[in-house]
Amino acid sequence: MTITSANPNQVAGSASQADLLTTPGIVSREFIQETLALTRRLFIQLQRRPTTLIAGIIQPLMWLVLFGALFKNVPAGLFGTSQSYGQFLSAGVIVFTAFSGALNAGLPVMFDREFGFLNRLLVAPLASRFSIVLASATFITTLSLIQTLAIMALSYGMGAGLPNALGLTIVALIVLLLVLGVTALSLGLSFALPGHIELIAVIFVTNLPLLFASTALVPLSFMPTWLQFVASLNPLSFAIEPIRYLYLHHDWSFTSVVMHAPWGQVNLGGSLVALFGFDAIALLGIQRLLYRRLS
Repeated sequence: MTITSANPNQVAGSASQADLLTTPGIVSREFIQETLALTRRLFIQLQRRPTTLIAGIIQPLMWLVLFGALFKNVPAGLFGTSQSYGQFLSAGVIVFTAFSGALNAGLPVMFDREFGFLNRLLVAPLASRFSIVLASATFITTLSLIQTLAIMALSYGMGAGLPNALGLTIVALIVLLLVLGVTALSLGLSFALPGHIELIAVIFVTNLPLLFASTALVPLSFMPTWLQFVASLNPLSFAIEPIRYLYLHHDWSFTSVVMHAPWGQVNLGGSLVALFGFDAIALLGIQRLLYRRLS
């Protein structure tokens, strides 16, 4: 009887793809160690060049100060139940800062691709190559939380107040959900696009249009009808409006209506479900790409 051996390249390729995101690798000590090591590398780079973190904190603070001063004398009640425009703007600045940071998440991976460091990681005996992606996501999430705390501290000093303890937890959850989904899309772009020039172009083209097509700067009632539809479907609005509601109302619940969209009302629980759905779509959308690029 003759036994035909399998093609070694096919066996190696299938094994590599099967081991990429395997559950045993993800829960193993080696996976945790290599994820922490890769995350530490990113923080060492930040320590050597802290300009990114400093600019990421100063820019939103300038937005709060300058825009708050610009609209300081607007009539009371013009921006809903907000006491001042600074209080209204705080939620938008928090969300947009987290969004901008997450949108840049793919740049370190892209530079690793171009400088050849990613190839060295791909031939290294890693427990799971998913640690490369998870390290970048952990790094960006930490930076986003630091920036969020800085913005909340300044807005509190400007009289915007703070949500209650449970409200702060929901705010953190909303920021994390938005950062997770946008980071996933950015990492997917870092593997799909040919170089950092193209990625930076996408970031520039995406950043400001999504800001102005959201409720970060003005309420939906200020917008023309067509823009109301666009803004009410923008994932940023599903993060901004619940945070803004938590700032203004201490007696909230998950059934509280946070956004009056032209197609219907959105409550706090519905906005969380929408953000979870956004994350699921983003993660599923990049899964096959990651398998192909990291295998």
